[in-house]
Amino acid sequence: MRAAGAEGRGTWQGIVSILLFLCLWQLGAGLAGSRLFPGPVTVLQNLLQEAAGGPLLYHLSITLARVGISFAITMIVGTALGIALGRLRWLDKWLNPWLVILLNVPALVLIILSYVWLGLVETALLVAVALNKIPNVAVTLREGARALDRDYTEVAQVYRFGPWTTLREVIVPQLAPYLLAAARNGLALIWKIVLVVELLGRSNGVGFQLQSYFQLFDVPRVMAYAAAFVLCVLVIELLIFAPLERRVGQWRR
Repeated sequence: MRAAGAEGRGTWQGIVSILLFLCLWQLGAGLAGSRLFPGPVTVLQNLLQEAAGGPLLYHLSITLARVGISFAITMIVGTALGIALGRLRWLDKWLNPWLVILLNVPALVLIILSYVWLGLVETALLVAVALNKIPNVAVTLREGARALDRDYTEVAQVYRFGPWTTLREVIVPQLAPYLLAAARNGLALIWKIVLVVELLGRSNGVGFQLQSYFQLFDVPRVMAYAAAFVLCVLVIELLIFAPLERRVGQWRR
């Protein structure tokens, strides 16, 4: 009960802080009186116009599809690699230097090289995102694999659990917090990288639209497209990540 009450209060505090920010934003925009600093009302009007009669939904759906595919590839490859590195020390010794290198190479460099080597195609976009994010996921899951409790594994062996049962009932629950952290951070980084990749070398998507309106100094529409994408990310957080976090918390208790 106390946890539920604290969670409810935290939700209301978050809503109040957002409303306060919107009020201050509208006040600041009114005082500035510049089209280059539109208020939330103007941004909302442009958002509705683009959604009703403009190409917003088309470009937004394309970007979300790219984010979804990139996210799936990154999580699958990064999780498998991270668990392998955490359980196989010899493999970790061989690949750890490459993880360090990829973690520190600027994202923009990998994006440019992907386009130069592969061309302005969708494959280059996916490769650029994967190279940028897989190392982060792998490092997070590597720590999770190292933290696995051997006692649980031994109990599974005593009760003669099969490989899939052991994976489902013993390993995945222990890795769940690390998977959730990697997924959250992964989504936050992936959609930013996808927008940059679209801005640099694609002819559709939210990133392409941001570049087009930037060239026209149409700040209200730039902010409208940004707001639409942020709203989608918030919906994903509320409908997917928040419930998963509660389930992970229940298992740990």
